Amino acid sequence: MTVTFPLTGEPLALDLLNTLTAEGDLVADPAGLAAWLDAQAGRLTPVGAAGAAEVAAVRAVREAARPALAAARRGERPPAGALAALNGALAAAPSHRVLAWTQEGGTTAPAHRPAGPVPRLAAELAEAVAELLTDPRVGQVRECEAHDCVLLFLPAHPRRRWCVASVCGNRARVARYYARHKGQSDG
Repeated sequence: MTVTFPLTGEPLALDLLNTLTAEGDLVADPAGLAAWLDAQAGRLTPVGAAGAAEVAAVRAVREAARPALAAARRGERPPAGALAALNGALAAAPSHRVLAWTQEGGTTAPAHRPAGPVPRLAAELAEAVAELLTDPRVGQVRECEAHDCVLLFLPAHPRRRWCVASVCGNRARVARYYARHKGQSDG
């Protein structure tokens, strides 16, 4: 079975939250998580083969992120338990910068987490959540306006209403068209 993700390319924290859709949990098993990690290539440190421990770690961060983001969007204090869970994930794999000279003649300072793959993955995701929670645009995060969609997005344009215009937007436009013309054809 091929797992497809309805929306990627948003801030990493939103991509994580969007793995729980109206149809179910897209990272509920190692195969689903591996597919999502492939879709996020270049945004996270590769973890190798995803197993049950990775699934549990990702789901734990996601479950802490959801109420924290909901509160932050309303301008309220996030639940203490959610912050504790996110802080625990961050503390389990602290990050530091490593200076290096590149062959092109420049200096880089990538983040380095000397931890195993499970705590490193959880920490990277918790860091993405922390970045979103502290972003001044956190109040602009929106839920898709489609009645059967639960996905979140950060609109680049203030008039954006749907997570994916070609999917949810089309459904809404077709439904409005049908509703307008249904009365005319009944007459």
